[in-house]
Amino acid sequence: MSAQAVLTAVRARHRYVRYYVLALILLVTAVNLGDRANLSIAGAPLAKELGLGSVQMGYVFSAFAWAYVIGQLPGGWLLDRFSSIKVYGAALFLWSFFTFLQGYVDLLSTASAVAALFALRFLVGLVEAPIYPANNYIVAAWFPLKERGLATSIFSSAQYVAVVLFVPLMGALSHALSWHWVFWFMGGFGMLLAVFWLVVMRAPDRHSRVSPEELAYLRENGAMIDIEANKRNKSANAHATAAPAGSLLVLMKSRMMAGIYLGQYCITALQYFFITWFPIYLVKGRGMDLLQVGFVAALPAICGFVGSVLGGVISDRVLKRGGTVTMARKIPFISGMLLASLLVLCNFTDSTAVIVALMSLALFGKGLAQIGLAVVVDTSPPEIVGLATGLFGVAGNIAGIVTPIAIGYLLALTHSFTGAMYFVGAHAMIGALAYLLVVGKLRRLELPLAQRKATTGGAG
Repeated sequence: MSAQAVLTAVRARHRYVRYYVLALILLVTAVNLGDRANLSIAGAPLAKELGLGSVQMGYVFSAFAWAYVIGQLPGGWLLDRFSSIKVYGAALFLWSFFTFLQGYVDLLSTASAVAALFALRFLVGLVEAPIYPANNYIVAAWFPLKERGLATSIFSSAQYVAVVLFVPLMGALSHALSWHWVFWFMGGFGMLLAVFWLVVMRAPDRHSRVSPEELAYLRENGAMIDIEANKRNKSANAHATAAPAGSLLVLMKSRMMAGIYLGQYCITALQYFFITWFPIYLVKGRGMDLLQVGFVAALPAICGFVGSVLGGVISDRVLKRGGTVTMARKIPFISGMLLASLLVLCNFTDSTAVIVALMSLALFGKGLAQIGLAVVVDTSPPEIVGLATGLFGVAGNIAGIVTPIAIGYLLALTHSFTGAMYFVGAHAMIGALAYLLVVGKLRRLELPLAQRKATTGGAG
């Protein structure tokens, strides 16, 4: 092979480094979601050992979301000021460490064990808060606008990848060994992955494997390559300060953003049902054991993954064919949420096969609708992407507080999952209506001139 041919082959390999970056983001985010879901796998034997009822389990499930909501705006501020990659790596190591410690809560007395479990779940939620805003930052830097919908859908599909990769494994560990191993395995794996992340991850303009051709392609097609460099420049200027109060007001006064945040609240209600009560529904409501649950839950998750990728493909295809951003983002969200509402039909069948089919269809629809993070990047001022995504996370994860507790009380009152299905299905329908009737035309918001100058250290 000639020297020129070798050079051409090397450049070809280095032309798509962004997809290797996306694969790593997908894996780390799958660990993130796996650590949220691990309590649902360990929940039944853990609750039996510690003597917890459904209401108590609802509050323990919600501990993560309380902290996640509290941490969203501070997490967004951190990401607007400091390196997304470093914040991400530190967060991954810390939440994995707190996950690992959950395997030891039974060494305490019952009351202390419950308190320790709540506290550790709270700490996991607090430390995980910056992760989705960081994903947004990294994808915005590495992907041009016409590829961003698919890239966002792929990392958003991590919740389904987590179910396919980790839930069967966690179920097998809990069934064969004990519930403790669910936390020990996930925590240990996450800490090792954090070290790998910090060693290999860089911004596009600092990554040794990115070719000049790929960098030029990204820059010319709307990738926000300079987003990290701007933060480095702000850190170098002592007088450069953020303007979170004024920026927050811009976001909160927008009807469009209100509809986007309501949609995220509704889709997150579905997510928290599936990562908290769904495995317990299969165990207590449908009589399965944990080993069966691990594999039965994989089929709906695969459908969710397919839906999530397809939603991104549809969105990007609409844009590439000349459609508006509004059409590209609304079509998959509205149609997906309408499909997700069909899970209420589980109340009218006793067939396990039909239930799995309906859940698969619901998760496929939820996957289609998993386009909200791309919408935030499309609509928020570039200077405050982290803050806007943080508020997006607050709106969504309020559902993470409400949903587990509400379902816990519904179970305590009715001793049935029927009400829970209506509760979750109603959220899917409201989410579709929010995008249909409230959001309106998608457009990029702008900060007032004073706020723009403040975020750029006075530059005009």
